[in-house]
Amino acid sequence: MPLPAPGEDWLQWRGPTRDGFYRGLSWPESLDEKNLRTSWRVELGQSYSGPIVSGKRVFTTETVNADKERVRAFDRDTGEELWQTEWKGSLIVPFFAWANGSWIRATPACDGETLYVAGIRDVLVALDVSNGKERWRVNFVDEYKTPVPSFGFVASPLIDGDHLYVQAAAGVVKLDKRTGEVVWREFHDEGGMNGSAFSSPIIATIDGVRQLVVQAREKLAGLALDSGNVLWSQKVPAFRGMNIITPTIIGDLAFTSTYGGKTVAYRIHNSAPMGESPNFSVETAWEEPAQGYMSSPVVIAGHAYVHLRNQRFACFNLESGKRTWTSEPFGKYWSVIARGDRLLALDEKGELLLIAANPSEFKLLSRRKVSDESAWAHLAVADGQLFVRELNALSVLQWKEE
Repeated sequence: MPLPAPGEDWLQWRGPTRDGFYRGLSWPESLDEKNLRTSWRVELGQSYSGPIVSGKRVFTTETVNADKERVRAFDRDTGEELWQTEWKGSLIVPFFAWANGSWIRATPACDGETLYVAGIRDVLVALDVSNGKERWRVNFVDEYKTPVPSFGFVASPLIDGDHLYVQAAAGVVKLDKRTGEVVWREFHDEGGMNGSAFSSPIIATIDGVRQLVVQAREKLAGLALDSGNVLWSQKVPAFRGMNIITPTIIGDLAFTSTYGGKTVAYRIHNSAPMGESPNFSVETAWEEPAQGYMSSPVVIAGHAYVHLRNQRFACFNLESGKRTWTSEPFGKYWSVIARGDRLLALDEKGELLLIAANPSEFKLLSRRKVSDESAWAHLAVADGQLFVRELNALSVLQWKEE
């Protein structure tokens, strides 16, 4: 079944093209009640997973009674529950991370027929979207005798054709999406406390070579899709390996920003003649002292817009590395979506922000409180609907087309 065209559904982490872009209905100038109204809201267990929208359904996850994980499907227009599926699964994160909770984390992925859900104890479960029945499951801890990731299965699954890629099992794994059979497992790390990725993988074409780009706790790398072999690798310093944001590829530049590290762009070059095995090299194009945290950037017209560890929003010129502006402080985390020349951001304090994507100045167009709870899950947009996964609820808002 082919994936819907961009803008129709929100099938994975950061949207249709996994880069925070939305290409559907235009957004109004204001986020006030006249332009944006709440359609329905349902109370749920705690979760950091972003909502997934496919066809008439919206899916979300929750941790229940601190010992189970549950997936629920709702009618996206009415809020009627269509099905729910659950399994045993929980862990307690290390003491210094308690404030960030011990509940399910990764955003699922969907191909319109199957929903792929990452359970916190390094378990990947495939569910039939029509009824929630389990199609297959892989317990990576049992399969590979790897440690349970101390912070949980964090990286969101990536679908590509007939395959699925996950950063799990103390490494990177490619699976057959129909059967769950492992094709390869490579790029190993320690797992447990010091390994187990926080970032989510992407697929990008760099200097003519389509590849999987992954950010592990200490390294950024490109892997061959067919074999998992490392095409290139670059050490990325960060405090306690807190390389969290999704890597961003723009042409031959790889952009990232780390907690306790820097904002940096690496230039990746393939020197092999066309038709021969690739021969990649990596060099630092530029670096800037600003530190990222958990918010992945969006890139518009050669500029990266990213929310930083110091709670400010900033714009970087990707060619020069110059920071063109920095905003006032907001909350600790934003999930950001771009459409045209506007940015829609959900602050972790439950405030929705509409911002002009202007490299010359920070311009806040509108703001509105949409949740009294914290909202760490990624915002989702599909057609004229906005899906906000609060810590203990799912809210769906409707806007009018401009």
